[in-house]
Amino acid sequence: MEVEDSLTERQLVPIIQHFLPIAKHKAVSLFEHWAKEEASPVFTHAGKYRSWGWTEWTRGFLYGIPLLVYEMTGDRSLIDRVRGNIHRLDSYLTHTGVHDHGFNILSSYGHLWRMGLSGLFPCSQEELSRYELAIRISGAVQGSRWTKVEDGTGFIHSFNGAHSLFVDTIRTCRVLELAWMLGQVLKSEGDEEVSLLERAIQHVRNTIRYNIYFGNGRDIYDVRGRVAHECLFNVKTGKFRCASTQQGYSPFSIWTRGLAWAMLGCIEQLEFFSSVPRRAWESFVHDEDWLDSLKQSARATADFYIENTTKDGIPFWDTGAPGLTYIGKYQQFPADPYNDIEPLDSSSAVISAQALLRLGAYLGKDEEGKKYYQAGLTVTHTLLLKKFLSTDANHEGLLLHAVYHRPNGWDYIPPGRNIPCGESCLWGDYHLLELLLWIWQSANGDAPWNFFANQPLKGICR
Repeated sequence: MEVEDSLTERQLVPIIQHFLPIAKHKAVSLFEHWAKEEASPVFTHAGKYRSWGWTEWTRGFLYGIPLLVYEMTGDRSLIDRVRGNIHRLDSYLTHTGVHDHGFNILSSYGHLWRMGLSGLFPCSQEELSRYELAIRISGAVQGSRWTKVEDGTGFIHSFNGAHSLFVDTIRTCRVLELAWMLGQVLKSEGDEEVSLLERAIQHVRNTIRYNIYFGNGRDIYDVRGRVAHECLFNVKTGKFRCASTQQGYSPFSIWTRGLAWAMLGCIEQLEFFSSVPRRAWESFVHDEDWLDSLKQSARATADFYIENTTKDGIPFWDTGAPGLTYIGKYQQFPADPYNDIEPLDSSSAVISAQALLRLGAYLGKDEEGKKYYQAGLTVTHTLLLKKFLSTDANHEGLLLHAVYHRPNGWDYIPPGRNIPCGESCLWGDYHLLELLLWIWQSANGDAPWNFFANQPLKGICR
């Protein structure tokens, strides 16, 4: 990537201001149509959102999109729509069959809790307690989805089964940590109390250990910063067996959305644990330098992203996609979403942009973090160009050129094209607004949002 060192947040604000009315219109239209439906919108087909019943992991994004637009516009009708319909998500709180609670619940109840706690809308203690209870239930249910590995630790297994560790799930750990902050424990047989913080730490540690590579010769494909989408275990012995993937090209190439989840997950964990007193977690990590482990993981994955994306920061859907051999050194050229060989994935880019900004801010924008921060602004600037923003009122998406599941052929290919392009996905739209809110707050000199609401954790940790 060619990082633009002179970019600032303030330069991006006019584009965001221009786009917000469009985002608001689409957010309202989408919510009004889908909030009362049993199914959830997942990705667009010729510009219109469709459901796809694999799992309902996108439901929370439907609620989160108007909440994030509200925070930037102050239009109370947006948040009131969500508050009036939030009960429709209640059944997801006790859904034991998925690893997606951190996506569904924190992008809906989590934002309502954060905004209510921060005084961003009139919120009674009774209403706030309802959001807190939802988070506590969700964290405990997610924490119960547990597979042990041979060293006695474990991980939250994916919907594929007890053998499957997804890199995506690192972002679900936030709901366990927030539930722990609010005083929740997981109770098992014989009233045994299980710490949700300990489970979150174990899951993150095992994600770092198995899904992220550090160039230490683990196998012949061990390149620093590369990420395996899935890791498989023998559930009887707890032994690691091999890397795998569901949505990438191969276990030994890098599905770039998996890379993005790792990037953002690691830096959010670093932000969180840097705010928690060491005494709360040091017994769960023994002699390991936990904060340094998180920092090195965040940096390794961010460095890999910067080195393996296009000149202006938008990655292809997988670094091993077979058509890339025909494209050649794509890192030297700007992203072309209308190429006819391999699709880009803007949803990977928008998740990664937030990760780069957070990492740069954490390390210090004027010191070692400048490279990452400016890389985050560079990716954001590219995504705010006309070829990536959906300004057409007839197209229901916000961010164009996203890919959901290339191997299964689920993505829409327009007539006359050979590959998917011009379409949106709900997580891409949602994370675009997460990113824009972060930029918006930073440009105004405010502390950017995080999932634990910038709470003084030293006074409330359990």
